[in-house]
Amino acid sequence: MVMRRICHFRTTPCARTAGENGRASGHLGTAALVALPLLLAAGAAQAASSEGCEGGGFTVLGRTQNATLPASALGTSFRVQGKYAQFDVDSATLGIRNFTLTGAPNPLDITGGVPTPVFASKLPDHRGLSLTSSLTVEIKETEIEIGRTGQNLSMKIQAKDCATGGIFQMEVEREDGTPTLFTHILAEGANPQLKAFYFDNRNFRNREGDEVPYKDITVTVPARVNFGNNFSRKFVGRDSPQVATRRSEPDCVNLIATRVPTSPATVRHCGGVSRWDVASGGRMGQVMGEDAVEVAPPATECVKKCQAQNRVRGRSTVLGFPFPVNPEDQLQPRFPRQQQAGATQSVATNPQ
Repeated sequence: MVMRRICHFRTTPCARTAGENGRASGHLGTAALVALPLLLAAGAAQAASSEGCEGGGFTVLGRTQNATLPASALGTSFRVQGKYAQFDVDSATLGIRNFTLTGAPNPLDITGGVPTPVFASKLPDHRGLSLTSSLTVEIKETEIEIGRTGQNLSMKIQAKDCATGGIFQMEVEREDGTPTLFTHILAEGANPQLKAFYFDNRNFRNREGDEVPYKDITVTVPARVNFGNNFSRKFVGRDSPQVATRRSEPDCVNLIATRVPTSPATVRHCGGVSRWDVASGGRMGQVMGEDAVEVAPPATECVKKCQAQNRVRGRSTVLGFPFPVNPEDQLQPRFPRQQQAGATQSVATNPQ
C-alpha cells in the first residue's frame, strides 16, 4: 500500500520515487490518503489562506464531508464545486476539465468579478492503465483531496477553494516507476477577452540575472512563463512542477527580447498548451495571483518525511506582470502544428 503525504502546492517538494516509498497497489484504502493541513508559506500566501479563502469549501457528488464512494457512483465524470473554483474530473484518469474561477466576491479576487475559465483540461496519459477503485474523498474546511487507484497506478488531486494562491495540484504514481505525460490546455471561452494565454513575463525578463532580497539572503531572478488574459489586470497564474520537466515544443519557437538587444532568448513554449513529463511520485501544481509572480529560492528536494526546513518561508520579492501583455511577449503559436485543428490530446514530440 502506498502511504501518501500532503505536500505544499507551491513550496514543499514532497514527492516520492517508487523505489523509496513502495509501489502503487491495485486498491487505495482510507489509510492511504491521510488528509493533513496544506501548509502555505508566509507573506502573500498567508493572505490566500485567510481572506482569500473566506467562506470557501467544496462539494463533490453531494458530499461535503469525508467519504468513500464506489466506482458505480462516479459515472464517466463528476463536478468538484467550490465557492471560488470549480472543475470536472474524468473518473477513469482523474484528469480534469473546465477549471474555472467563479468570480465570487472576495477581497483578493483576481477575476474582476466575472466567471473566468482557466484551463480547458489537464490530462494525464496513463498509457493504457486506468483507475478502477472507489473514490476516496477527504474534505477539511476549504481543502479537498480525492484519490483513486487501478492496477499498478494511483492518482491524487488536491485543491483549495480560494480566490488566489496555490490552489490546485495533481500527483501520479506508477508501479513501473516511469514518468507520466501531463498535457495542460488553457481555456478559451466564449469571451475573447477571457481567453487565457501563456506569456514570457517582461517584469522578470528585464530583471533576469539580478539579485533581489529574500529574507536574509538574495536570490537570482530567473526568466518566468506565466499565463493571463486580456480582461483582468490581476489575473495571472503559473504551472508549478515538482519532479517534472516541461517538454520543449519545436513547433513553437519564440524569440524574446532581453536586456542585450543582440541576444534574444529562444523560448520553445506554445501559447495555449504546456506538456510535462512528471516522475512517478511527482506532481503538477497551479499557483494564482501574487504568488505566481514572486521570486523565491527553490525548495529542497524532499522525498519523504518532509519537515519545515523543506518549505520556502519568508517574504519574497514580488515582480508582478505587465498588463496588458505586449503581443511580442505572448507565446506563439497557440498549439503545435499537429494540434492546430483544435485537438486537445497530447501529441508526442521529443522532450527538451
